[in-house]
Amino acid sequence: MPHNTAPGAASTDPIRNRLLAALAPDDLARLRPHLEPAALILGEAPTEPGRPITRVLFPEAGIVSLLAISPNKQSSIEAGMIGREGMVGLPVVLGTDVELHETLVQGDMRGWWLASDVLRRAMTDSPALHGVLLRYIQTFMAQTAHTLLANTTRRIDERLARWLLMIRDRLDGDDLSMTQPFLSRMLGANRPGVSLAVRALEDAGLIRHVRGRITVVDRAGLETAAGGSYGAPEAEYARLFGPAR
Repeated sequence: MPHNTAPGAASTDPIRNRLLAALAPDDLARLRPHLEPAALILGEAPTEPGRPITRVLFPEAGIVSLLAISPNKQSSIEAGMIGREGMVGLPVVLGTDVELHETLVQGDMRGWWLASDVLRRAMTDSPALHGVLLRYIQTFMAQTAHTLLANTTRRIDERLARWLLMIRDRLDGDDLSMTQPFLSRMLGANRPGVSLAVRALEDAGLIRHVRGRITVVDRAGLETAAGGSYGAPEAEYARLFGPAR
């Protein structure tokens, strides 16, 4: 697990993580003195499968993918993604301390670390705080269920459109840095199929693809291209936490 954090808690810095921002003022005040700045880079793992989660992560910029890995570690697929809307280390909220999935940072990430023991004490002291975190888990379960549905019923181009929309929701700006091998791993699809899907979306004028960078050109068109596979988990998050600002 990486340990590249700046020393000390940032008790006065603005909070851009939506889950932390959704807490009642008293509950946020329980956590703020214990928050430590996090800075991670592409490919780092905030948690490791099978090992105790000693601290959770509240992202503010960047994305963490949760990957389901085959027993022989020869294949993997993204089971879910977490950005500034949530937290990494959900088993802690559920009363366990081990992550089953591999976690992988996409690009550079900033956020807040919080020691797991601190979070456990805070949840014991405040059922309301625990309730907010459990509501987030409900939205994450909706996301993983619809990812499974998309992966088993949708064409690769539809799955790619959905995935790009989910990435765009969690980042600032329309430029997304990623390679086709990376897309292949996230979507659990072969590289020729991913190449064809990228080309189809580009030919439709929905994205622009240049040297490992995809730019979303037509978001509304991308939602149509997703074929109904995008939107339900996002609507559930908005129902429970309000629309993004």
